[in-house]
Amino acid sequence: MTIKLVAVDIDGTLLTPDKKITPEVKAAVREASQSGVQVVIATGRPVAGVYHLLEELELNKPGHYVITFNGALVQDAATGQELVKDILSYQDYLDIEYYSRLLGVHMHAITKEGIFTANRNIGKYTVHESQLVNMPIFYRTPEEMADKEIIKTMYIDEPEILDAAIAKLPAEFYERFTIVKSTPFYLEILKKSANKGRAIQQLAQELGLTMAQAMAIGDEENDLAMLEVVDHPVVMENGNPKVKKIAKHITKSNQESGVAYALKTWVLND
Repeated sequence: MTIKLVAVDIDGTLLTPDKKITPEVKAAVREASQSGVQVVIATGRPVAGVYHLLEELELNKPGHYVITFNGALVQDAATGQELVKDILSYQDYLDIEYYSRLLGVHMHAITKEGIFTANRNIGKYTVHESQLVNMPIFYRTPEEMADKEIIKTMYIDEPEILDAAIAKLPAEFYERFTIVKSTPFYLEILKKSANKGRAIQQLAQELGLTMAQAMAIGDEENDLAMLEVVDHPVVMENGNPKVKKIAKHITKSNQESGVAYALKTWVLND
């Protein structure tokens, strides 16, 4: 069956290691889009960290969609109209923040407006995230967060500190939340119903498409949910070995325009 929907991760997938989109990827995305394929950015980044990429790829026009916050938010890329919005409750935030202090790991929460941390000594990976996604950082105590629409929270720290904290997370956290490790120094915690896979399923339903008509391209553990639900899972050559195990196809690396290779080989030449 012809592929009509392609979900593409950003970091480690769409972008080269130096955070660029190659001319080959731009051309392939444009060709796929012009041929009637719905190419959708599906990322852990917040909306603000995606706008410039949508513009560069010409995916910000009417009829295009974008999946952000690891599937917690699905929007019309042109109008901003929300199709899906799964936010954490204030009690969720309080529990997640409490365990960050208990386990000795830095943490921040993200809304559509910015990055909020209760860490008086702001972690370097909070600063890194702010620069990566072009969002401001706000210091707020837990009591000052009651009125915020928190879309996701993140434990961010040196890999060895983060891994030690992960090992001590209570089992009930995995029952209550979607928990995904997106880099060695990022652990993302979202509402249980939020993940890239569910977001793609909901968008496909909106577009009248099936998972047999869908492809996903990714590289990391936070891409597993979308790779598992589509009939055509594609993993980057530079991808996590655990993620490669479920791939139908392995494409070239992000340094070698792997997204372009996947689109040309398994979508445009189908």
